[in-house]
Amino acid sequence: MQTIDMAETPLREMNATLHAQSVTTNQTAWEIVNPKGAHAIACGLDAPIDVAVKGSTGYYCAGMNQQANVHVHGSAGPGVAENMMSGTVVIEGDASQYAGATDNGGTLVIKGNASSRCGISMKGIDIIVHGNVGHMSAFMAQSGNLVVCGDAGDALGDSIYEARLFVRGSVKSLGADCIEKEMRPEHIALLEDLLERGGCDAKAEDFKRYGSARQLYTFNIDNAY
Repeated sequence: MQTIDMAETPLREMNATLHAQSVTTNQTAWEIVNPKGAHAIACGLDAPIDVAVKGSTGYYCAGMNQQANVHVHGSAGPGVAENMMSGTVVIEGDASQYAGATDNGGTLVIKGNASSRCGISMKGIDIIVHGNVGHMSAFMAQSGNLVVCGDAGDALGDSIYEARLFVRGSVKSLGADCIEKEMRPEHIALLEDLLERGGCDAKAEDFKRYGSARQLYTFNIDNAY
């Protein structure tokens, strides 16, 4: 395993070292120590490498990730895994606002709680949160899956498109055009796979599914003022 100590190595140099890895690298295991809440750690990775961050991070950790597996042994600031394309990001602690924003693919696992706007404008990612999510989570979520093992705050799924939302606990309120939907056998099977991938000790049958009522797709005169 290659170790980079951020007490000695500047952030830009650390990221440049990780960026230098390619699909043919034989240095596949990396450890980042003493992150001390630095911003933009492990951003823009595009190689099948494993990166363990031993501590908490600032904003945009693992943003724009492709192929890499990033494991944060702490909490993460705003925008963790923002615009991820593929790979896996795991946060052992809590995540601040807009975790997993605009992501096109990959998997984000948050073992603590996520703040507001988790999964905003998600476009294909799977997000699994062991705890709660804050208000406006999955706002304008286009596709993918958001799994919440705890509770959800106000305006869940506001202006949602075709993403699937699974919540085990309570939902404070649903956003515009978001409704509770039937939990069919195919959704149980999908959720079981997501829970297993996320390392969640929960039963799929205990969740409710939410999604688009599809009333915002076309003009409706009743909505005109």
